[in-house]
Amino acid sequence: MKQSQGYVILYACILTLVCGSLLALAAEGLKKRQNVNIALEKKASILNTAMDLKESDDVNTIYDERVKSYVIDHDGNLMEGKKADEVEIEKEYKKEPKDRLYPVYEVLDEQKKDILSYVLPVYGYGLWDNIWGYVAIQGDGNTVNGVIFDHEAETPGLGARITDAEIQKRYEGKHIYKGKEILGIAMQKGEQGGGDKSIAFYADDPHKVDGMSGATITGNGLTKMLQEYLSAYKNFLDDKRG
Repeated sequence: MKQSQGYVILYACILTLVCGSLLALAAEGLKKRQNVNIALEKKASILNTAMDLKESDDVNTIYDERVKSYVIDHDGNLMEGKKADEVEIEKEYKKEPKDRLYPVYEVLDEQKKDILSYVLPVYGYGLWDNIWGYVAIQGDGNTVNGVIFDHEAETPGLGARITDAEIQKRYEGKHIYKGKEILGIAMQKGEQGGGDKSIAFYADDPHKVDGMSGATITGNGLTKMLQEYLSAYKNFLDDKRG
């Protein structure tokens, strides 16, 4: 009887060991696949701020051919030995602005000769949690070519609309400088109809975009995020403006 119990215990131990090993292997394989997907999504976001990607486009190929990346400090100096893709913006955000690392992604035109946009990561806080994204600044160092925003926990149908293309389109063509200072782009309170109506309402003001109904605090978070993070790139952008 005792011998039978010993076999059962041994069998259970072996089964547990085998199952644990299989689960560990599966988790490792899944993690690698998740990392690949995260990297692909990041590349697509960077490219989408500067150009219109098609579903048939090979994101990895276009990125490798047309994107040059590097890291600068708060003074705009190139940080030798630092790689943009290894900078974790969420961790940098917890530091003082002067101590952060700032990635820059240069997106070239189709001929791979001229700079189409400087894509800059931005990070901030919305209503409930962190918000982040990418802002593409044209070669003039001032005009917004496009933006991509995302969030951790904004309210569905309200603040979570920052991920909608219709909201992001409102930023295209806006300016971040007023004179020699970075003013940024302020999302206004309320909403003037949405779609083309929202774009037209602030067409004459290069520093304002229409807001989101019922999501004023998230909108204020976007405004603050852009002003603070783009200001941190000021020395770099001043140089690009000539």
